[in-house]
Amino acid sequence: MTNRLIHETSPYLLQHAQNPVDWYPWGTDAFAKARDENKPVLVSIGYAACHWCHVMEHESFENETIAAQMNEQFVSIKVDREERPDVDSIYMQALMTMQGQGGWPLNVFLTPDGRPFYGGTYFPNDDRRQMPSWPRVLDAVSDAFHNRQDMVESNASSLTETLRESAAAASPDEPVKPQVADDAYRALASVFDTTSGGFGGAPKFPSTMPQEFLLRYHLRTGEPHALEMVTHSLTQMAAGGIYDHLAGGFARYSTDDRWLVPHFEKMLYDNALLASAYLQVYQVTGEPRFRQVTEETLDYLLADLCHANGGFFSSLDADSEGVEGKYYVWTVDEIDAILGDDATLLKAALGVDGGPNFEGQSILFRPDATQPDDARLKSLKEKLLEVRARRVPPATDDKVLTSWNGLAIRVLADAGAVLDEPRFRDAAARAANVILQVMRPEGRLLRTWKDGTAHLLGYLEDYAHLINGLVSVHAATFDHSWLHAARDLTNEMIELFWDDTDECFYDVGIDHEQLIVRPRDLFDNAVPSGASSAAEALLRMGVISGDERYTRIAARLLRSLVPLLPRAALGFGNWLKVVELYLAEPSEVVIVGAPTANGTRDLLRTLYANYQPNRTIVGMAADDSARFASPLFDGRTAIDGVATAYVCSGYHCDLPTTDPTVLAGQLSANSPGT
Repeated sequence: MTNRLIHETSPYLLQHAQNPVDWYPWGTDAFAKARDENKPVLVSIGYAACHWCHVMEHESFENETIAAQMNEQFVSIKVDREERPDVDSIYMQALMTMQGQGGWPLNVFLTPDGRPFYGGTYFPNDDRRQMPSWPRVLDAVSDAFHNRQDMVESNASSLTETLRESAAAASPDEPVKPQVADDAYRALASVFDTTSGGFGGAPKFPSTMPQEFLLRYHLRTGEPHALEMVTHSLTQMAAGGIYDHLAGGFARYSTDDRWLVPHFEKMLYDNALLASAYLQVYQVTGEPRFRQVTEETLDYLLADLCHANGGFFSSLDADSEGVEGKYYVWTVDEIDAILGDDATLLKAALGVDGGPNFEGQSILFRPDATQPDDARLKSLKEKLLEVRARRVPPATDDKVLTSWNGLAIRVLADAGAVLDEPRFRDAAARAANVILQVMRPEGRLLRTWKDGTAHLLGYLEDYAHLINGLVSVHAATFDHSWLHAARDLTNEMIELFWDDTDECFYDVGIDHEQLIVRPRDLFDNAVPSGASSAAEALLRMGVISGDERYTRIAARLLRSLVPLLPRAALGFGNWLKVVELYLAEPSEVVIVGAPTANGTRDLLRTLYANYQPNRTIVGMAADDSARFASPLFDGRTAIDGVATAYVCSGYHCDLPTTDPTVLAGQLSANSPGT
């Protein structure tokens, strides 16, 4: 027996298609039924890699008795938060208003017109500790809806008004000064974990965006502790069990404060953002261990999360064979049987000789976090990986999301350029080409693609992350088609999401379905917010295109958040990174030459050895007939047919050079602090 979800493409929704619950996908049909039958609406939101979503499904949604109760009392809607971040954002904010905290699964009860009046996260199938059972919650909510309508109406009206006031709140307009970054730095330093790195206690998330801000802050100010916080954090994360020491890639977060015991799901966005952080720390320090983690993480994406067409899947589940982490943990006997006499070395290197650390088994970690693997240890790890590959793997959420692919495209392109690794550069270009083809079948960018079907209108974050990815692909390939696509998307982003009256970006376009509020989420949560990423894209495209409108909009966005950034630095990490971009002196490098020619590569190696994340880098072949219209390219030619670098910084330009040594001197002289 199946329900209406059987016709959906989301793996999360399809997981529930066999439930006895009469699930509806989000849409008008469910709300019409609720109005016709005078029933409250249950909206249950989760995602495919969510462990507690699976638990609640098994305990309650697969239970015939509980499902019958749900079908009798409610119209039930199941939502994949990764496909519908707008719906998730609205009702998560409602839950936070009601209870002060949220999470997934998110279960919220609505009136037939979509207004929330009660909600929660996970509920067990029977009363447990201080938690009421799901059947008891259902009875109570149904009773309130039918017999205490004044209370329900009051709650729904109050919550909806709060959501609307929040979305329509007037924005301040204050100048962006270095003091904003100084205050944010001190705020981050005050919550830094000096022992294990990162910020705060368990559960501990990687929080890469504040780390990237700290790198830029260190670059501009020379503050040594800013860099120390990043290097210590990234060292400890890569040593912990949150990192997959066999195949590469990071789990979503650590359940403890030492990065040892992960919540085992692996998300595309986490690994894209983490690879970017490690790449930048490698640029700053030159330490091989940071390069190793960068390459292993990106190779993991290419091996385990890459569609045959080049796009990237969303995640790997935390569970395999119904058990969280089963795929990843080991016993001493297993390792001894596989490695024989060599087991001693691996057990010492990966923390197994200290005894079990997870439910009688061992999560692999590195007690010595300071050294990259040697050849012998790599060989032993490969033997374990071969055995692990024969286990039942976690399920893959194989939908392709535009925004998360934009993050992956960007770091692959950046890594291809910085590390001079063609496999990463080529993967970035291939994925970018796929996204532009399958996600724009009729011009309008779409959100999600699976099994040949793309649907759902793209959100602000889809446009912004993709634009940033395309700019980076251009810098890695010199192909001007990426800049043409980025400009088209930038103009479309402004047209669809920018509101001249409110002077803000909304998360959904003017052509989106009508919701109870038009959502506008400013916080950088697991991924950069659509607005902060849009501000960065506009600043980058403003320099490249010369369109001052882009820069003006970005500046207005930053000015609107000045009072908030230092007060909640962990929640505005990407905004703070963009502040550093905004505060930086203009710095541009144009390389003219065939991108794969030896002379060009010599210049590029010199360029990328100098860490300058706020520098605009563009290139062109000498005979490029599809040149992007930009003041940066005007009058720039290859001297005597030899690859040539043009460096401009701080409102002045150096003489063009074909010599990598001269280029190194120009870059050094124009670096912050010199």
